[in-house]
Amino acid sequence: MAAAEPAGDSWSGPAWVPTRALGRTVLLIGLLLVLGVALGRVDLVLLAAPFAIGAAVGLRRMPRSAPDLTIEAGADYLVEGGHVEAGVTVSNPDVISYDLVVLRTRTSPWLKLEHSDRPFAIRVGSDAWAAVELPGDALRWGRQDVGPAAARVAACGGLLACRPVVTPAAGVRVYPVTDPFNATEAMPAAAGLVGNHRSRRMGEGGELAGVRPFAPGDRLRRIDWRVSLRTRDLHVASTLSDRDAEVLLLLDVLGEVGLSGGVAGSASVLDTTVRAAAAIAEHYLQRGDRVSLLEYGAAARRLRPATGRRQYLTVLEWLLDVRPDPIDGDEYQNVFAPHHVSSDALVMVLTPLVDPRSADMLAQLTQSGRFVLAVDTLPESARPELRNQWTPMATRLWRIERENVLGRLREHGVPVVAWAGAGSLDLVLRDVARMASAPRGR
Repeated sequence: MAAAEPAGDSWSGPAWVPTRALGRTVLLIGLLLVLGVALGRVDLVLLAAPFAIGAAVGLRRMPRSAPDLTIEAGADYLVEGGHVEAGVTVSNPDVISYDLVVLRTRTSPWLKLEHSDRPFAIRVGSDAWAAVELPGDALRWGRQDVGPAAARVAACGGLLACRPVVTPAAGVRVYPVTDPFNATEAMPAAAGLVGNHRSRRMGEGGELAGVRPFAPGDRLRRIDWRVSLRTRDLHVASTLSDRDAEVLLLLDVLGEVGLSGGVAGSASVLDTTVRAAAAIAEHYLQRGDRVSLLEYGAAARRLRPATGRRQYLTVLEWLLDVRPDPIDGDEYQNVFAPHHVSSDALVMVLTPLVDPRSADMLAQLTQSGRFVLAVDTLPESARPELRNQWTPMATRLWRIERENVLGRLREHGVPVVAWAGAGSLDLVLRDVARMASAPRGR
């Protein structure tokens, strides 16, 4: 909610100024009086009397303060496609009524508010207020604005007008819509102390790892009496520990590809990236894992790993500020390095694989021993903005080159899968976990 400051603080001059109607009235009265005196005609003086009396009656009580303008932006928690209850309120703190208030506001193109593209004319009584409702829908995630709004007020029968009162915009936080996302419980490296994932380390868990001879320090309740009676030696059942894992969502924001059509239209690269990141983070945070986010861009924004519902809300707030953030050639080597990523984290790289530096970054992560999964966020309908007779052929050649890059990444051990919503990563995650648990040759 945003409110306008008093007009007296915004201008050095008075807040209320004469209108053209008052100027024409004074000019007509003066002209009639001059002609009446110069020509000695009383009828011209009598003709000027009603105009003078009307102006005097209208100005007998003059406004002293400017109106207050307030923007209400609706609910604090709003998801793409949700309903927005926005509005603008005009308050009259003066003792005289406003004859006419002309109000107009701007809104974000991703907020489809009813009649927000036209001005409104209302009347506000003394010491009262009036509101203009602007209901509508939120079409796309991000920080959208309702406003700024401006109002021009006329009073005293239209003889005085207030200078335009402008109030700043009110922000609306529109969170990305998330599809129900489910993934396999297998994790390549569960390195925490407690959690829901089966670890490769022995411990107090629920997954049976085998039976071994009794050793000092083993608990009696772990004794396997069936094996012990058969072998005549005490044996205990060993289990794998249940631990949590860290999931790093690496967002490639080097550029934007495709046109965004909102929640009901086509999805651009950033749309797919943000919605997929929100869905994946929600899934793993509900499982008790630690989730962190990192941007692959010039700013290299980072969100520290944490768990719980507070982290999920923080992730949503962090995703609202995702923007295209290209890197200059000189800054490329200093933006990102594998040592920025935990060695036990599962790295999910959300990338369109359009910039060659993205493929280099994936190769570096894999060569450093990180568990990497590349999620392709490029829409199938992506086409160049500038089109001519060579565009189809150039697009086809670019697609072939991109397929070659994907093939080389898979040869280097980087699994690449296109994002297709819920369940699209199950098989690949299972393969990554199987590869991580396999014995490595020396």
